[in-house]
Amino acid sequence: MGEKVLIKGNEAMAESAIRNGCRFYFGYPITPQNEVPAYMSKRMPQIEGTFIQSESEIAAINMVFGASAAGARVMTSSSSPGISLKQEGLSYLAGAHLPCVLANIQRGGPGLGNIGPAQGDYFQATKGGGHGDYHLIVLAPSTAQEMADLTYAAFDYADQYRTPVMILGDATVGQIMEAVTLPDFRKEPLPNKPWALTGAKNRKANIARSYFGKEGELLKNNIELQKKYTLIKKELVLYEEYQTQDAEWIFVAFGTSARIAKSIVNQFREEGKKVGLIRPITLWPFPQDIIAQYADTIKGYFVIEMNYGQMVEDVKLAVSGKVPVEFYGIAAGFLPYELEIIERLKKLL
Repeated sequence: MGEKVLIKGNEAMAESAIRNGCRFYFGYPITPQNEVPAYMSKRMPQIEGTFIQSESEIAAINMVFGASAAGARVMTSSSSPGISLKQEGLSYLAGAHLPCVLANIQRGGPGLGNIGPAQGDYFQATKGGGHGDYHLIVLAPSTAQEMADLTYAAFDYADQYRTPVMILGDATVGQIMEAVTLPDFRKEPLPNKPWALTGAKNRKANIARSYFGKEGELLKNNIELQKKYTLIKKELVLYEEYQTQDAEWIFVAFGTSARIAKSIVNQFREEGKKVGLIRPITLWPFPQDIIAQYADTIKGYFVIEMNYGQMVEDVKLAVSGKVPVEFYGIAAGFLPYELEIIERLKKLL
């Protein structure tokens, strides 16, 4: 591993992207992710990369399409309203089987909302967001260290499965400054991309497209996409278990909410009360099997989110009514109130 530095989560993400071969970044400023384009504008010229502050979020995602189609490792980032503007382009990227990495450092919504931390974009990230039957791989870091580690991995996942990968953070994990051990610069060559648009003098021409006008073409492409998503669900499900083996109640939380849940677990464990945490790291594919497994042995789940009930739906589907699923949610740019959650959990115990 590389050097240990004190760095913001957004900047750790940007540096990690560079160290795993990202040489193109296109973005547009919006708080609370502005450290990313600011950092990229400084670093990209130093490594012979390309930084462009586009005229809009829509322009940025279409620049991503072009760079990805040419075989480059490319990234963009934004925050909630800006991600909404990118949805059409994301659908095009998924339909064309093009890899890229996209970061959403969520803020309060809906609408322009505010610049506080939120998790109200879970539905948008995990259920498609744009039009058509597609998915993104969605990774949810909870620390600045994971902002680095998961971003590094995201570029490999994107190339492996030829699909967009989203880093779904929030204002807290993006802005927090923590000690981070940065990954080393990639030494091995980047994966070969025989499908890329790199000139066709000595081979058959490649085409990058998401439009299929001939009869049966679109159906064939959608079947290929679904096969890919089935493979991803089989091979790439990431989560953390914390104090779950003897737990009677288990929190389910991601990102910043999981940090708060883990703190509450520690408090209750000091009192001898059996509480644990499952933290989904891949929000899609969702770790439903491990949640279903514990539903056979525990008294119930307690979901904590910075929204008004989005991931809780996936937890309820996973448990199939076997145990109660309690929920605590708060949005509008506020962090969950730890004391309120503790009081709720005491009543359940």
